[in-house]
Amino acid sequence: MSFDRRRFLQTGSLLLASGYARSLWGQEVLPPPKFAETPSFEPTALFLTWQQDPTTTMTVQWVGTEQQAADRPVWFAKAGSNEWRRQAGKVKPYPMTERSVIRTELTGLSPDTEYTFRIGLDSAEQSFRTMPAKATNTIHFVSGGDAGIGSHPVQTNRLAAAQKPQFVVIGGDLAYENGKNPDVFLEFLRNYSRDLRDGKQLIPMLACIGNHEVNGGYGKPRSDAPFFYSVFDGLFTDSGYASLDFGDYMSLILLDTNHTTPIEGAQTDWLAKTLKEREECPTVFAFNHVPAYPSFRPMGLVIPGDAGTGDGNRKHWVPLFERYNVDAVFEHHDHTYKRTHPLLDGRANKNGIVYLGDGSWGKIRKPAKPDARPYLALTDEAYHLSVHRIEGEDRFHVALADSGRVVDVSATKKRARTGSRA
Repeated sequence: MSFDRRRFLQTGSLLLASGYARSLWGQEVLPPPKFAETPSFEPTALFLTWQQDPTTTMTVQWVGTEQQAADRPVWFAKAGSNEWRRQAGKVKPYPMTERSVIRTELTGLSPDTEYTFRIGLDSAEQSFRTMPAKATNTIHFVSGGDAGIGSHPVQTNRLAAAQKPQFVVIGGDLAYENGKNPDVFLEFLRNYSRDLRDGKQLIPMLACIGNHEVNGGYGKPRSDAPFFYSVFDGLFTDSGYASLDFGDYMSLILLDTNHTTPIEGAQTDWLAKTLKEREECPTVFAFNHVPAYPSFRPMGLVIPGDAGTGDGNRKHWVPLFERYNVDAVFEHHDHTYKRTHPLLDGRANKNGIVYLGDGSWGKIRKPAKPDARPYLALTDEAYHLSVHRIEGEDRFHVALADSGRVVDVSATKKRARTGSRA
């Protein structure tokens, strides 16, 4: 059958006249949507995260009803463009309630590009920015852990937003709902949705699991962490650990310190394989909840049969961090601020790894003093977050108290991938 150019053009005109057309590749080309002049719908607990490549995707999530989801696909376009696309969300239960989690993964995006989006036609315009494909400019993000709900974490949220980070990593114990209270977890998400934004631009959140996500804390199945996995199982598809690669310049390793996945065994085997595959990656950061080098809890024996806080990490993970030259490890759980010396085999060594944390976004304790624990370089009793900036081979880490006080400033330089233990 010959190709009839006139018939093809006529068909295309009819499709356009009917309100939409499909390209030769099957993607909808939509006319400019008619958004409500006065938004009347506000999606509950709207926040962004990633399931895969942060340079070309973004996952939009909120909590609502199935009917709200059916009526409101995500409309999105490059900022300043009138070429809109729409994507329907996937609906899954929000545990222990009649609500649902609505998740929409936007794919095929351009790196380092601002997009505007709306939930349906009747919500306010929001925006986000994809991560760059190359680290030609500074990469900056915020991390912390042990948040909860209430005035202190809200203040830290706002301080985090003021840093204008590209994303935030929460290292466990997000809401302190203990796998039991859907309203507490929802309030944490609402607070994040309200506070972690730069105007209309939302700041994506990544997280790893902590004991207060789990009914029972440790050694439990995924079903005992229902709220964490209701919103983060897009990344943690079948286990409590995952990696996320940012182009070819950075990889984040998110681990489960025996909350829903044992440290020893499959997780450690996966960690060895994952780190080996990323030996040549310029920046590799690991995140976990319970610290290998605690700043409050005891590291040594306390009761018979108890090997002390972080024993599993030190036995199974620390040798891999050192072998594959992880650039820093971010720890939490102890509700203080801490920075260790660069450590090899648990001792200060200029070629070692710095462990930063210890989880006081919204919880606080009085830490041990460095003279009592030789692996510690600095501790502080402060609600805090840490700001991280990567500039070429240099990394700068600034800890800020929720009051804005500078708690600590440190810098680490990229170390050689071979011979680092010399």
